[in-house]
Amino acid sequence: MGILVNIDVMLAKRKMGVGELSEKIGITPANLAVLKNGRAKAVRFSTLEALCRELQCQPGDLLVFEPDSEPDGPRTVEG
Repeated sequence: MGILVNIDVMLAKRKMGVGELSEKIGITPANLAVLKNGRAKAVRFSTLEALCRELQCQPGDLLVFEPDSEPDGPRTVEG
């Protein structure tokens, strides 16, 4: 699974819409939707800080690591 994004959960808890949050943190609703839906490849710390400030939460409330299935075997690093 990888990293799960729980912005939608925090929005529901705070009874806030995507448009309102995007305006408060200074990003477009489209970019917030990309992040919210887990399609973002990266997130700026300034954006994460703004999300936490406006949603009154910690980064771990928004981002959760879900490991993939069991590894197939030992991994080696060649170099």
